[in-house]
Amino acid sequence: MPAFVVAGATSWGVTLAGLLATGGGEVTILARTPEEADAVDRERGLARLPGFELPASVGVCPVDAAPVTPDGIVVAVPSQSLRATAQHPGLSRDVPVLSAAKGIEHGSLLRMSEVLADCGWQAERISALSGPNLAREIVAGLPAASTVASAGEAEAEMWQRALSTSRFRVYRSADLVGVELAGALKNVVAIAAGVGAGLGLGANALASLTTRGLAEITRLAVAEGASATTLLGLAGVGDLMATCYSPLSRNHRFGERLSAGDTPEQAMAAAGGVVEGAATAPVALALAARHGLDMPIAEQVNAVISGHSSVTDALEALLSRDLRAEG
Repeated sequence: MPAFVVAGATSWGVTLAGLLATGGGEVTILARTPEEADAVDRERGLARLPGFELPASVGVCPVDAAPVTPDGIVVAVPSQSLRATAQHPGLSRDVPVLSAAKGIEHGSLLRMSEVLADCGWQAERISALSGPNLAREIVAGLPAASTVASAGEAEAEMWQRALSTSRFRVYRSADLVGVELAGALKNVVAIAAGVGAGLGLGANALASLTTRGLAEITRLAVAEGASATTLLGLAGVGDLMATCYSPLSRNHRFGERLSAGDTPEQAMAAAGGVVEGAATAPVALALAARHGLDMPIAEQVNAVISGHSSVTDALEALLSRDLRAEG
């Protein structure tokens, strides 16, 4: 029986632990503290995932008690916490590692796989998972699919087999850059979509917004070395649609609360967890500036989050842009 470690007792971490166990793995979830480990183990889950109970083959312990030699490590923490988690000396650098975080590191502008490489893993050992994967639906047994990308074919195949179940289908990709950037950047567009939904702008407006958001994401991802085809797959269009349209998405809920008049801080609290798009918006703009690219949706989302614009002013700024050819 393969043994896996999931670093992060988050909703997504617990969900992935359940998938790995369903696929026949022996899984250990690493919590930040002994108290957090005891709480998750006692409840066999999280309050944020009501009705879901971890399989018996899943154990929970603090990160300081991490198993020494698992067959693979999943890092499922918020993107801005990934470096601190990955630097822990108890995590083996000699086994495959899978990033389940969707973001870009502040300051360094590094993708999560690049942060893992900085923390000691060899490039061919590093993979990333992304797709339309709302945790609440997956633990409820609803069908879903995702993409695992890696520079190493063997690692991608390993994670594909380990995570695939009768209800969760995993595809492989060699485009690590595209899969990671699609997963990170769509969160920014989802905030804008949440604002649009909250304002009652209608289906036409939301479809237009997400389509133009995809154009922004694609321009930047391709400039960073991604394949445009990846952005049309599960990690791109698939994840974008799920995150933009579902109220289960924290980024969507955050946008809705902004449209209702909440401050960014109030909206963050109401969203019920980390809102990755809020952290990603300024980093996306920094990446875009490096390539001389225009990202108007990300720019307006960042202006609202930073307090430099109101929701109505941001909407007006988008609608009043100069007319141009689509592309």
